[in-house]
Amino acid sequence: MSLRVDQRAEWLEADGRGGFASGTASGIRTRRYHALLLAATTPPSGRFVLVNGLEAWIETARGTRALSSQAYSPDIVHPDGARHIDSFETEPWPAWEYVVEGGLRVRHEIFVPRGRSAVVMSWKLAGKTKGVTLKVRPLLSGRDPHATHHQNGGFQFADETRGATTTWRPYPGVPSITALTNGAYAAAPDWYGNFLYEEERARGLDFTEDLASPGVFTFDLSKGEAVMILSADAATPESGSATAVVKKLRAEEKRRRGLFATPLHRAADAYLVTRGSGKTIIAGYPWFGDWGRDTFIALRGLCLATGRLDDARDILVEWAGAVSEGMLPNRFTDRGEIPEYNSVDASLWYVIAVHDLTKAVEEKGGRLATSDLKLLHDAVDAILTGYSAGTRFGIRMDRDGLLLAGAPGVQLTWMDAKVGAWVVTPRAGKPVEIQALWLNALLIASGWNAKWQPIYARGLESFRARFWNDAGGYLHDVVDVNGAAGTFDTSFRPNQIFAVGGLPVALFEGERAKRVVEGVTTRLLTPMGLRSLAPGERGYAARYEGGVLERDGAYHQGTVWPWLIGPFVEAWVRVRGDSAAARTEARERFLDPLLAHLETAGLGHIAEIADAEAPFTPRGCPFQAWSVGEVLRLDALVLAERAVKPKAKRKTAAPARATR
Repeated sequence: MSLRVDQRAEWLEADGRGGFASGTASGIRTRRYHALLLAATTPPSGRFVLVNGLEAWIETARGTRALSSQAYSPDIVHPDGARHIDSFETEPWPAWEYVVEGGLRVRHEIFVPRGRSAVVMSWKLAGKTKGVTLKVRPLLSGRDPHATHHQNGGFQFADETRGATTTWRPYPGVPSITALTNGAYAAAPDWYGNFLYEEERARGLDFTEDLASPGVFTFDLSKGEAVMILSADAATPESGSATAVVKKLRAEEKRRRGLFATPLHRAADAYLVTRGSGKTIIAGYPWFGDWGRDTFIALRGLCLATGRLDDARDILVEWAGAVSEGMLPNRFTDRGEIPEYNSVDASLWYVIAVHDLTKAVEEKGGRLATSDLKLLHDAVDAILTGYSAGTRFGIRMDRDGLLLAGAPGVQLTWMDAKVGAWVVTPRAGKPVEIQALWLNALLIASGWNAKWQPIYARGLESFRARFWNDAGGYLHDVVDVNGAAGTFDTSFRPNQIFAVGGLPVALFEGERAKRVVEGVTTRLLTPMGLRSLAPGERGYAARYEGGVLERDGAYHQGTVWPWLIGPFVEAWVRVRGDSAAARTEARERFLDPLLAHLETAGLGHIAEIADAEAPFTPRGCPFQAWSVGEVLRLDALVLAERAVKPKAKRKTAAPARATR
């Protein structure tokens, strides 16, 4: 029986270096980022799409049957391999069962070994049937992941075949591609044109592409499993026959994956990657790199809540050397290492992460090495000193002890959408969550440097006096808007939740904290997280869709952000006395609905954003670090009663189609 597989469902296999393989459960590529071999040449940046996909089919005496499908413009799917999918599963890695006419059953598996710019694929025939041949034709590009590829005279089809390995060098300056197989290769150069990427079309971006196919691999499935390892800039992942290498890699990877407590813990591992001699966190797949803000927010769940304290230490030590004028980079560019310093909160989240790491180590009866502690404390002091004295983009401490930030044409907070010269949510002045972070950072640093204590006390008094909106019963989003003393932005946004949850110290307690939580619950809470703006507010957008202008215009104007469920639930539990009953209720009401999302969109992960109105369709990156991180942090540190245990094995069985 054939199953129609939901094209929304996407799988991810990350290599720990910034590269990955990704696609859909149907096998039809819907994004320019879907690829079998996407490698990072300077981990985690310098990415290239090398092998976009493949055509696969079997030949028997009965004829030819497809095991793959492609989408072509205008809205044509060919061949019909997706029709033959009987089942799809993601544990321990993506695997498809195909059933074709005559009862032939073929199992296809894909996995990426950790630490290697490679992907392993296999096809195996169930039972013993003679005369079954598998043919596989790779589809190559050698391009920037954010671009598309088109037929040209510069692509190099020539191969270098030595025994079981075949190597292609598509363009100068692009990594080579090596295939190690137990099949036979025959050159048959050709262009496949006009592939259609539905998700890119929906996003108003270039959505068609041409790919080069240099030849065809042939395997005799009747004699055993067909295997193929595709790798970047390497003849083979290691020495040996293709069959032996795959057997070894498969066993190693099964063993490694089996060590994680739950599939969600293993999903967290996808975001931890190499940077230089240390580590960092990829903000989201498939298009984000490592962003400072995202790294320090996600670290608390991905590393601390999962017991990966050494990884957290490595990440924070790696970033400590990047402090400049009190600021940490918001992001590194994908080409080159010139960082962008355009965030007011990334540095402050770093301070929170340092505090939480130190606390986690001490709770386990340990202590950070003196040299590490000094390095981290010096970085924190450098951040606070830079902010106090004044740094880029008008970031400086004001006389009231609060932090002023903003410059024309620059987006500094996490609400950072910008289209051309239009900063959608500038929030210049004194944003509420920036003050919560600033005051927490001052209090944390006063633990080893007493000079920050009086600034904290002055700032806390000002914060409590100036941010409370008594008429509305909630907190202003920004005070001293654009630097104008005594002005207020009363927009009802989720940023106020950080004054009562999500950070080490709550700045409001009692009745006011309860009113904030009640207001956020009533106006912003959805099953996917918190809205970024309340319905009814000026500029509210119910859907995140359309072209770049429309989508970025809605990004923080109502669009739901799952990562905000972390501070919200922490605040919700706090105002109810942090009782066991409150934690149980919070899990059932807020966490369990979000865990159901593990079965949709990015399988085993949680998406970046969702629409602000029902059915709260997932949007943006299907695999987002801080979304996964905050769920893990909630489970381990806020609602610590039982482990998050999604189904160990998930199958897609003809859910309804939908678009994002």
